Amino acid sequence: MSCRVKICGITNLEDALIACRHGADALGFVFYEKSSRYIDPQAANEIVAQLPPFVVPVALFVNAESALIKRVITGSARWTIQFHGDETESTCLQYNRPYIKALRVREGGDILALGQAYSSASAILLDAYKEGVPGGTGESFDWQLIPKDAPFSVILAGGLTPQNVRAAVEQVAPYAVDVSGGVERSKGLKSESRIQEFIIGAKCE
Repeated sequence: MSCRVKICGITNLEDALIACRHGADALGFVFYEKSSRYIDPQAANEIVAQLPPFVVPVALFVNAESALIKRVITGSARWTIQFHGDETESTCLQYNRPYIKALRVREGGDILALGQAYSSASAILLDAYKEGVPGGTGESFDWQLIPKDAPFSVILAGGLTPQNVRAAVEQVAPYAVDVSGGVERSKGLKSESRIQEFIIGAKCE
């Protein structure tokens, strides 16, 4: 089964264009200053202006100030927003852009209820839970915790690599998969060969 692919943690134009060339459907840009993959809003918008058609740029925020979010998204009409913190649905809606809500999965959590609390989201991204870390841990979680009958589009994240992405797609059948560290050669810098291998595995080509 084929699915869409988001390459997250883009920090430079070269990596962005490499990901596009190999078939990425979306690129993630991190506007969380504590992240090693943080990118300045102006630099990100300069990259977005050079992306080919039909590739979706996704702006990732963690409990960000409204001013920062507006500064980023006013730079391009193409942005989709990814909220990775404790944002309420009403907060997510106030920017009048398509959005993805990230949820951290752990044993005992009710994924259905959590996801349905953001019924206006374009998709729900499921990532591994780690105390005090909003995401990007590089750790996976038990995919069996994901309900098969979820009434929302699922983006699977957390610990995905070129080696396990095909198994993830076959088991979970997500709308999309999201990867950052799994295709890097060092923090914030991507490996072309790993991007290519990951996308081939995700799309079962």
